[in-house]
Amino acid sequence: MEEKIQELYFHLKTLKSALNTLEEVLEKPFSLIVRDATIQRFEYTFELAWKLFRKAAIIEGIEVGSPRQAIRAMRDVGLLDDIDMWFEMMNDRNRTSHTYSATTAEQVFESARNLPSKLRAAMNAIEHHYLNSTQK
Repeated sequence: MEEKIQELYFHLKTLKSALNTLEEVLEKPFSLIVRDATIQRFEYTFELAWKLFRKAAIIEGIEVGSPRQAIRAMRDVGLLDDIDMWFEMMNDRNRTSHTYSATTAEQVFESARNLPSKLRAAMNAIEHHYLNSTQK
């Protein structure tokens, strides 16, 4: 179990770094280049987020193989509440890798703007639930 907690900690640390890069670009004045950089950072940050959720699910004894399953598992454990928003972001993440249009880019940019606050809340819940409880 300790090894799984250490893996979770490593993924959490990596995700925090990725989230910082997303937040950094979101502070820039809007331009098409900033929008596109934001979308790229959103993609890899979301990817790391669902993989963190998968690690937490494994600790709970829940095997998941997809982002959708990982999001549901975190809701079932009580660490995510607004899974519809997470599913929307998952769909936006999927759309960026399969299609490109200005409309899609604008929609994904808006999702990227929503990700930091939701993700910070999820990371705090995971950290409190798994990491703080092991240090007691």
